[in-house]
Amino acid sequence: PAAHTPIHSIPKNPKSFTMKTTSVLALFATFARTSAFAPAAHTSTFSRNMSSNAVPLANGSMSFDRVCREWRCKYEGDKSTSESLEAISKLVDEYLPALKATSDGATVNRLICGGCLDFKLQTTVPLDDFGPWEEKGHAPEAEFLEKLKAIEGVSQVETQTITNMIL
Repeated sequence: PAAHTPIHSIPKNPKSFTMKTTSVLALFATFARTSAFAPAAHTSTFSRNMSSNAVPLANGSMSFDRVCREWRCKYEGDKSTSESLEAISKLVDEYLPALKATSDGATVNRLICGGCLDFKLQTTVPLDDFGPWEEKGHAPEAEFLEKLKAIEGVSQVETQTITNMIL
């Protein structure tokens, strides 16, 4: 039988090998703790429009550098006279300062569809600020959603995290 040639050899200094191994494991553990929005392995095909901290998608043809947390529900009634939509508006007014304070770069958008009776509130933050906000449960999400669910005529309360890139 042919002699087996090792692909990797252990350095002569085991202490150096242990330190390098520990460093690699620590680095791996750091990346393993990040959310689903961590950058994928970099490829050679980056879009020219990517910012320096953008995460590439679609083989580098798209990217994002902001993350949005969406709270949504259905409301009842005509958009012009809906009592549930009016109550939602008052709830948004109550929590808007806290949402804007989640990050210096936070933007808050309200979307309403009068045809399908959708209400959406989207808070978008820079990528670097999303992890800390996520660790805090997207505060004040729990309180807001609890009050939203209590409004008569509100149904299908849901949340979603979405990537965002201004083009």
